[in-house]
Amino acid sequence: MAQATQSAVAELVCFEPSCRARYAITDVLYSCPKCGGLLEANYDGPAQDPEQLKRLFRERRMDNSPINQSGVWRYRELMPFLDDYKHVVTLREGNTPLLNAPSAAKYGGLDAVVFKHQGFNPTGSFKDNGMTAGASQAKRLGMTRVACVSTGNTSASMAAYAASAGMEPLIFLPNGKIAFSKLAQALEYGAKTLQVEANFDQILALIRVLAERLGIYLLNSMNPFRVEGQKAIMFEMLDQRDWKVPDWVVLPGGNLGNTSAFGKGLREAKALGLIDKLPRLAVIQAEHSAPFDEYWKRGGTGEFHAVTNPETLATAIRIGDPVSWPKALHEVRTTNGTVEKVTEQEIADAKAQIGLAGIGCEPASAATLAGIKKLVAQGVIDKGADVVAVLTGNVMKDPDYIYKYHTGQLEAPDGTKIRGTFANQALVVPNDADKIAELLKK
Repeated sequence: MAQATQSAVAELVCFEPSCRARYAITDVLYSCPKCGGLLEANYDGPAQDPEQLKRLFRERRMDNSPINQSGVWRYRELMPFLDDYKHVVTLREGNTPLLNAPSAAKYGGLDAVVFKHQGFNPTGSFKDNGMTAGASQAKRLGMTRVACVSTGNTSASMAAYAASAGMEPLIFLPNGKIAFSKLAQALEYGAKTLQVEANFDQILALIRVLAERLGIYLLNSMNPFRVEGQKAIMFEMLDQRDWKVPDWVVLPGGNLGNTSAFGKGLREAKALGLIDKLPRLAVIQAEHSAPFDEYWKRGGTGEFHAVTNPETLATAIRIGDPVSWPKALHEVRTTNGTVEKVTEQEIADAKAQIGLAGIGCEPASAATLAGIKKLVAQGVIDKGADVVAVLTGNVMKDPDYIYKYHTGQLEAPDGTKIRGTFANQALVVPNDADKIAELLKK
């Protein structure tokens, strides 16, 4: 098995252009102590041969060691923040497919679309890509307890990785504001779960206080190592396409950690010579949880206005004050991308169409296809464009949503009934072969 020999100096750097303060990679920080800005991991090392790296990444697919079976750590030269890979906590995350979906492409107005389906991850969502990196850093730092605030997927992922590493997972969540199938995962993995009478953003502020007071390591998306792991989604996608860059990468927007990670990873891949151009990023938000869309359409200047009471049935993106918006804004601008919002009805119908392609996804994921349909109609995305849409979670993350859509019982948070435009309701039939045969003939 080939091994890369280059090493890099890793550090934490403030993302704010006017600050750019630098800190040790082992400092337990989530924001810059000097200016309050977000932090990112930065690497300074000798140049690496891009073609050698591509061969190395491909060779590792054939290797049975746990670190190379991971679709994140296979690309470790592109995220070299650990001093020793014995700290790696892996459940063989990544390795998610690119799936062609002709019928979904037609619905969205495209000639073709490919879904990068992160629901194939160990706990069923893209969070595993970031959590393997965050948990590995926690282990490297000798942490015994980790925490997050989560509407579902983050809690499931963190609980699994913490349990695997022998750490205690502490989960804070908005009381009653979670898909129970996701909560069930966290409970199964042994997480201590606290349901707080507050929204996501209020709880995030709360646990930052508790983390500092009690020495708990935070693994929400403001953790810079989460972003490092999520970069690998783009590395793997490019590797699967033989490093051919698509025209667009379309993704849902909640806390905007993926937007930050994808843009950073793509910029770094280009700087290393792995790709020769950047795809355009299109970030899609739910209509009543869309502060980033509102800010983008105001020109991305002035004060960022949070949504005090965000609402959407797509619980994974029900975020009113996304912590990563400054990074996301930079990445969307850098890639000449765009931001759009879609309605609950548009998400529900797009989800049904993805299902009809034999793929399936959680509600938040379907914002991608809903957004594509809208952007194609607006002329922003060309009908013949090469588009990769990221599906962030597994179809079984929110089965109640599916059942209610297909039985005409689904309602938006404001009580508006959502039409089952593509409903597929189960039929009740008698125990009579002749009558069933007659029905099936029709």
